[in-house]
Amino acid sequence: MTSPGERHFGGRIGWLRAAVLGANDGILSTASLVVGVAAAQAARADVLVAGVAGLVAGAMSMAAGEYVSVSSQADTERADLARERDELRTQPAAEREELASIYVARGLDEDLARRVADQLTARDALAAHARDELGMSDMHRARPIQAALASAATFAVGAAAPLALVLLAPRPVLIPIVAAGSLLFLALLGILAARAGGARVRVAALRVTFWGAVAMAVTAAIGRLVGGIV
Repeated sequence: MTSPGERHFGGRIGWLRAAVLGANDGILSTASLVVGVAAAQAARADVLVAGVAGLVAGAMSMAAGEYVSVSSQADTERADLARERDELRTQPAAEREELASIYVARGLDEDLARRVADQLTARDALAAHARDELGMSDMHRARPIQAALASAATFAVGAAAPLALVLLAPRPVLIPIVAAGSLLFLALLGILAARAGGARVRVAALRVTFWGAVAMAVTAAIGRLVGGIV
């Protein structure tokens, strides 16, 4: 049982994963998009239009993808619970033995495991099997709408950052300013995500900025190549 003063990061997994993924993708995909278009010698207005289109399309795509993905997880959870509920109804003794065997495998002696299984079954058999047999808990339960909204909102916020740089940067130095500013945003995001999730800050920041730099460099090279051809 968790005491009131204890801090655990597991309860943040659902929204934190969706929020970090959305913000990271918003910054990185939009920055890469505008850097690639700018490298093709496009005018600032064209770069901005491409960035705004990327923001809208990306936010909608993130919301739809996250909703479908997490909904599939929720469907699987419901199916597992329905099967477990049916087994509890048709073969309660076997299910109680199965629960006891789980506790034995975790280190309880057989008599104590049976008593624990009996008491938990009497209190809420489905909850006991969901938690200890299926590994489900309210903390990690799939929430499709929450995940979709978090992904879309954080993608839009993340994408707005490089777009603001497009508006502010002089056209001759637009690419280096957008690239450098976006890498800074990615590093800050990595730091915030690491602190929220209890991870190592330096590793998270380096990881996200390294791959961000790679993505923007590749996109800029392709944009310059395509711009030279057309």
